[in-house]
Amino acid sequence: MGRGPSIENRKNAEDARRAKLFTKLIREITVAARAGGDPAGNPRLRLAMDKAMSANMSKDTIERAIQRGTGELAGAQLEEVRYEGYGPGGAAILVECMTDNRTRTVGEVRHAFSRNGGNLGADGSVAYLFQRLGVIGYDAVEGSPQAEKILEAALEASAEDVVSGAGSTEVITRAEDLARVKQALVAAGLAPVRADLVLRAATRLAVDGAQSAALQELLDALESLDDVQHVYTNAQLPEAASA
Repeated sequence: MGRGPSIENRKNAEDARRAKLFTKLIREITVAARAGGDPAGNPRLRLAMDKAMSANMSKDTIERAIQRGTGELAGAQLEEVRYEGYGPGGAAILVECMTDNRTRTVGEVRHAFSRNGGNLGADGSVAYLFQRLGVIGYDAVEGSPQAEKILEAALEASAEDVVSGAGSTEVITRAEDLARVKQALVAAGLAPVRADLVLRAATRLAVDGAQSAALQELLDALESLDDVQHVYTNAQLPEAASA
């Protein structure tokens, strides 16, 4: 009988995953802080800080990221770039990046597309399919008392929608309302397990069979790139779909 992964290998994999997550969170804080280092007047920074604290990032690390964004500390000059393209099965894909070298990033993204059966498109080729929304998530199953309480509080806070399923409940808001609705839910005793701004397609494209597997490989390849912050698709995969 073969042996499974060692404890050391599992720890190394978890450390690598954590380091990659921290890099993304630090970049998000740094870029958000350009609009002001006070989270009270900068909802994007407040959201980025909340995500970092949920991931157990230290206050010192968060503060240094803010100071790099406001110019108080030196650091690489990051810019936000977005790439659009198509994957196997005709799925639309939108890739958001933060980079200090646009030439390097576009080369890596183009290579990931071409190597995995996709192709990079022109600006605007798929972006119109997506809408930026706020999503506040809870581990509350449909029909549970907690899900009902979330629904009532979300309606009171004028959220756009509440979607419950077998394992979770999501409160959907307009992008500009995310911070306000989240604050109202927390005030009602409903602290979420996650809250973020995402891009979601109005309609989904079913992709299955061999094309589904190929598309998942492309999405994984894009997610693994150091400069990539988020990857979105309109594809509905058999078991799990990307946001």
